[in-house]
Amino acid sequence: MSETLPERRIGVYVCHCGGNISDYVDVERVVEAAEREPGVEVARHTMFTCSDATQSEIVEDIRSQRLDGLVVASCSPKLHTLTFQGAAKRAGLNPYQYTQVNIREQCSWTHTDDHEGATDKAIRLVRAGINRTRLTSPLEPLVVETAQRALVVGGGVAGLRAALGLAEIGLGVFLVEREPELGGRVAGFGPMFPHDAVGSELVARLEERVRARPDVTVLTGAEVVGKAGSFGNYRVSIRVRGDSGPETIEVEVGSIVVTTGAATYEPEAGELGYGIDAVVTLSRFKELLDGSDGPLEVDGHPVRSIGYVYCVGSRGGEHAYCSRYCCPAAIHASLQVAARDPEARQYHLYRELRAYGEHELAFAESRKRGSLYLRFADDDPPDVAHDAEGLKVTVRDLLTAGEEVTIPLDLLVLVTGLVPRENDELIRTLKLPVGSDGFFNEIHPKLRPVETVVDGVLIAGACQAPKTAGESVASALAAVAQSAAMLKLGEAELDPQVALVDAAACTGCGDCVAACPFAAIALHGEVALVDAAGCKGCGACAPVCPEGAIDLLGYTDAQIRSMIDGFVAEVVA
Repeated sequence: MSETLPERRIGVYVCHCGGNISDYVDVERVVEAAEREPGVEVARHTMFTCSDATQSEIVEDIRSQRLDGLVVASCSPKLHTLTFQGAAKRAGLNPYQYTQVNIREQCSWTHTDDHEGATDKAIRLVRAGINRTRLTSPLEPLVVETAQRALVVGGGVAGLRAALGLAEIGLGVFLVEREPELGGRVAGFGPMFPHDAVGSELVARLEERVRARPDVTVLTGAEVVGKAGSFGNYRVSIRVRGDSGPETIEVEVGSIVVTTGAATYEPEAGELGYGIDAVVTLSRFKELLDGSDGPLEVDGHPVRSIGYVYCVGSRGGEHAYCSRYCCPAAIHASLQVAARDPEARQYHLYRELRAYGEHELAFAESRKRGSLYLRFADDDPPDVAHDAEGLKVTVRDLLTAGEEVTIPLDLLVLVTGLVPRENDELIRTLKLPVGSDGFFNEIHPKLRPVETVVDGVLIAGACQAPKTAGESVASALAAVAQSAAMLKLGEAELDPQVALVDAAACTGCGDCVAACPFAAIALHGEVALVDAAGCKGCGACAPVCPEGAIDLLGYTDAQIRSMIDGFVAEVVA
């Protein structure tokens, strides 16, 4: 196959990744193998290919060696595709003549016990990347005009702040909330950590500012039920409940910011005593605190002894993640109790404690005010009992050499975390990516923290992970900044690696229309046509075409076959 491929001048760069790759893969041997491939003009190994210094070297090589193709063998394409496409552009090389080969997640980290096998696999992967690059051709981004309006789905604290921020930068905003009132969970909160800001007052101020903006249209009792068009020009259908019945309206927006929040975990009956009157969730405990003054009472009885069991519904079972916010929230609640009743006895039973950042100060203050912290093993949770003598919790404390302690309590608080909110219809409508934890997935948590794989659809707040109110607002403002970057120029560039139909070979069977998850293909007469702006380049249409009439620009059938040939060929020592 290699003899028939066109001549190219390709640069290959193999990354050590600070040892993440080179500890298991012989990168020098990979470079030597790459040098033998037809068309490879430059082959080097580098400690950190993504560093500014190495990027500058790549740019210089492209210019001085007149390279017309680039291969970087390093980490996941999710991480640095845009990094190296940018380097290619700075050197004058079309960014779509670049291939990133993943020899970290797919090779070195996968085969830590087989260095020889990992090296051979890396050689095959790089060879496949070189073969693909030989068949690349310059592609130009698709340019689309963008509507100067945005849609915010969810009217909690993140949604309110996002709507306000979008309006402040000059975009029209539609704010959709399916409940009758704005504010979400935060609207029901009293003082919140770490600065005792009152949640209901915070929401009231935000709502007042939002409703005062003539460029923000607030729709409560409303849900998104349809989406058409493409990034920059989405047509979104919204069903609004009214006195005379539901009405569906359609709005045109350039971007969509999803801020639908999360729900709180509801324990099973009997779980750690749940169902007993003296056992409450953290949410219910906050309601008791916010709804009273002075020493705490429940059903007319004074509460002088309180226990807290952490990580209920988190870090195990169906919800294996840490909910993060619940540790600081419980500690803050205990400080509220101590301020009202300094003689109250408070016991915190935990597996691990996440009082991160400035919350460490609250943790120290709670201990100073008398709270006792007892740590139990993951596989040995507290035992809750309730009899004629009252409520008791027994725990084996790891901080005192595993001593078993029985504590009589007036009230037990189950420190419950956040869980994904039910949003099946919205997920289907917007094609939202969902992670294994049930929350919405961003492209990359550090490099692209609010973008999704659907262009122009952003996520912020607790719908993407458990977050505090402050963290939710911060991510909402990030989504505002990203929307501004996309929309304020009036036009946007889309990835040109999209499906292409050979009209002469197409028979109009419609199989590709059914296979497309983004509704980007439609039949026009007896020929399928692709809406390039709506296509995401997923390739779902190509394999179902019985005539082989569909190719994916950037990943054509010829390129894929050449990659397979490069991977399966024997590795020469």
